[in-house]
Amino acid sequence: MSAGEKLGPLRRRDGEPVFDEAWQAQALAMADTLVKRGVFTSAQWAEALGTAVREDDADTTESYYAAVLRAVERLLDAAGAVGLPEITDRRDAWARAYENTPHGAPVNLEAGDTA
Repeated sequence: MSAGEKLGPLRRRDGEPVFDEAWQAQALAMADTLVKRGVFTSAQWAEALGTAVREDDADTTESYYAAVLRAVERLLDAAGAVGLPEITDRRDAWARAYENTPHGAPVNLEAGDTA
């Protein structure tokens, strides 16, 4: 079976994969897992995602997945699972770690420590 056949329903009309980058699929999978585990409901997810999408005038794949992340972050904060300050701290540590990682090497979050 070819890679194109494996993607089957996960292809855009133009034949390209639905996800431009792996993190986009991971973000949606994370939201699905959180709904299935009862952290928030599918109705809460739909409302939060709709709100986040409407906040951006751009209608691009990038803006959609940025909205997915915002919605997940807000719902985690509202549920008391992970607060926005902790999410922001982790995002900043990841960015620092990424910037301090040699090209081609795996990112190590310890490289983002400021201590």
